[in-house]
Amino acid sequence: METIQPFVSIIIPCYNEGKYIKTLLDNILHQDYPVSRLEVFLIDGMSHDNTREIIEEYHQRHPYIQLFLNEKRFVPFALNLGITKSQGDVVIRMDAHSAYPPNYCSTLVRHLIELKADNVGGTWITKPGNDSAKANAIAIALSSVFGVGDSHYRLGVKEIRKVDTVPFGCFRRSVFDRFGLFDEELLRNQDDEFNARIIEHGGSIYLIPNVAITYFARQEISSLAKMFFQYAFFKPLVNRKLKSPATIRQFIPPLFVLFLLAGWLPALVYPALFLFYAGGAGLYLMINLIFTVKSARDKQKGYLLLYLPFIFLLQHMAYGIGYLAGFINFVLFRKSTTNINTSR
Repeated sequence: METIQPFVSIIIPCYNEGKYIKTLLDNILHQDYPVSRLEVFLIDGMSHDNTREIIEEYHQRHPYIQLFLNEKRFVPFALNLGITKSQGDVVIRMDAHSAYPPNYCSTLVRHLIELKADNVGGTWITKPGNDSAKANAIAIALSSVFGVGDSHYRLGVKEIRKVDTVPFGCFRRSVFDRFGLFDEELLRNQDDEFNARIIEHGGSIYLIPNVAITYFARQEISSLAKMFFQYAFFKPLVNRKLKSPATIRQFIPPLFVLFLLAGWLPALVYPALFLFYAGGAGLYLMINLIFTVKSARDKQKGYLLLYLPFIFLLQHMAYGIGYLAGFINFVLFRKSTTNINTSR
């Protein structure tokens, strides 16, 4: 007897994704999962480009692709709206700024069932947003352990393994009944907090190495800096909610920023400390250059020697400053996100 596959709800928050949304929708149309067992909800955060028009065109030809408006604009509201409206036994979150293989849904659903997991996800391959040297350098920095830390899904693994988070995720419906929905106060990092909640309550999350998501990196260095700042800004709020930090490594960039911005003051007063300050800054520069040269050699792209040192520094500074700003707002002054002006 043929086994009936679980009904799957695909939920996709999106905002101004006119450049990438066709790639995403075509990827969905070419999934090897039965169309009769799929519903696709695109939750648009009031885009002002042609994102909604493109989705409507696909909906006319493929009614199981549906468009909903997210007037609150940010991702957690979109996710919760989609989860509430959906009917699937399995909920798959997808990102509109990415591309997916044809077996994406079927492979994740199969492993979700076989592993008796609560959430599974694939690895993340970062590609440049365009063909420029700058965009290529940004993509390489986002794939470097020096640029983004030791996240398994970014760096890749050879075997299925338990992890603390995965990109986007494929969830059992029961997970949301047991652990609740995404925290709408977390305009960023809501997936980190939700995955930590799963693990805290005895759930399991697995990274599946043979499922690769292609993520298109930011094209501009300014956009990269904004992304790292906002990602770090909400980390202290996540820590406050979880009553503990998810990882120790998240403290390294803010400590580095404090060292650079404040360390020179005592160094001016006490000459002995100047050597310590200069040595610390010099050590960072040396490590930065080591990773830069290695990347340029491995990729055989000489222009990386010009871009990567600056991009690495910008990543660390933006994250560190963002974390410190978040700590001041959410930990010291106990502000809520309703008092924070956060632009898209």
